[in-house]
Amino acid sequence: MKKVLVVFGTRPEAIKLCPLVIEMRKHLDELKVIVCVTAQHREMLDQVLNVFNVEPDYDLNLMRKNQSLFDITTGCLINVGKIIEQEEPDMLIAQGDTTTTISAMLAAYYYKVKVGHVEAGLRTNNKYSPFPEEMNRRMSSVISDLHFAPTQQNKNNLLLENIPEKNITITGNTVIDALFWVRNKIMSENRKFSVFDKIDFEKKIILVTGHRRENIGARSKCILSAIKNIALKNKDVEIVFPVHKNPNVVKNVRNILNGVSNIKLIEPLEYESFVYLMDKSYFIITDSGGIQEEAPSLGKPVLLTRDTTERPEAVEAGIVKLVGYDKDIIIKEAQKLLDSVDHYKKISSIQSPYGDGSACRQIVQKLFNEFNIIK
Repeated sequence: MKKVLVVFGTRPEAIKLCPLVIEMRKHLDELKVIVCVTAQHREMLDQVLNVFNVEPDYDLNLMRKNQSLFDITTGCLINVGKIIEQEEPDMLIAQGDTTTTISAMLAAYYYKVKVGHVEAGLRTNNKYSPFPEEMNRRMSSVISDLHFAPTQQNKNNLLLENIPEKNITITGNTVIDALFWVRNKIMSENRKFSVFDKIDFEKKIILVTGHRRENIGARSKCILSAIKNIALKNKDVEIVFPVHKNPNVVKNVRNILNGVSNIKLIEPLEYESFVYLMDKSYFIITDSGGIQEEAPSLGKPVLLTRDTTERPEAVEAGIVKLVGYDKDIIIKEAQKLLDSVDHYKKISSIQSPYGDGSACRQIVQKLFNEFNIIK
């Protein structure tokens, strides 16, 4: 039996790794799976663990008020190191580009434990955009032994950095596994969510999210002004905005969007209710990384309020539109989706480039190959 330590700390990581934990635990004779959460994001992380019914073996509970990148990095590095020393895993698996990810991988490197990187090969090639994620993912690729790339383009990025091709596996993205798993659960249980009692789903729903560091401040005000303009021009539209708890985000959102009748400002959503809302939306305005992958799989166009993206496949396909934080461009592209049925149908019918929901099975098979497990 081989021992695999899975480390994550934020809601997006949990969404993308819980389905993999579930898949690996189908093979109890071959794999012992140890789950460590750093709780870089405490409350939002716990919501996802409950959805997937994944109970951590270790909970570092690192989240502190006003925590800095230095706090998260050192806390994770030291504590994951202690777990590695105790458990002696054959491999550590982490996902994406968070501070938890790179810190856990560095701890594994110090103990000469092999590392598997889920969602490998994403790049913007601008080390400060997004910050600190771009450098986290680049450093993660240097440390990792197995690279699970969502797309061919991600693989190409790794090859350009001299990662051996034999160590790269194109799997699609595990977020699609999670998305389909949760949507099927909602449909089979005929779930209703009281948080949406005041939302008029007879209208076209525009889902809005925003939380990135680079979009706080002047950029945020431009984006929010565009959203207000869209709402005022289109009374037959309902804009639903789950507002991130970052006080800097909340302040601008409340100042600019309060009092607009067809803008509903709500608390951050749990994952199941968020999947439900995405599925009911007409299109989405966001700066999120994960939503760029999830929305195309649901046939939902995305207006991406960022300068760059490490997920260019959906932009190239056309279902994600990079609009930055220019107020006029955001309004123009939103209005096109609202006014032209033909334009909307063309965009929403584009096939997702992020896989078919089988990523976790492919990752497990690669682990079997790596461990010389015949099954």
